[in-house]
Amino acid sequence: MDDAELKTVLVLSRDEALVFFEWLTRFNAEPGKVFEDQAEQRVLWNLEAILESTLSEPFEPAYDSRLAAARSRLRDSSE
Repeated sequence: MDDAELKTVLVLSRDEALVFFEWLTRFNAEPGKVFEDQAEQRVLWNLEAILESTLSEPFEPAYDSRLAAARSRLRDSSE
């Protein structure tokens, strides 16, 4: 089997996927990022597209509050 045919599965909780999607969307929209190779940028675009196709929350009216709740659940406690 060719390396290009092998798949790697990344498992994220729904909260992790939502927070990662939000960060990735902002990051991909910012100009001036420095990549060593254009393939790195392509991977980030592909990840954003995959998350966008699997998450319904970004298209819901309550997205901001769902994102805030997910961030809150994922933060380290301040103990």
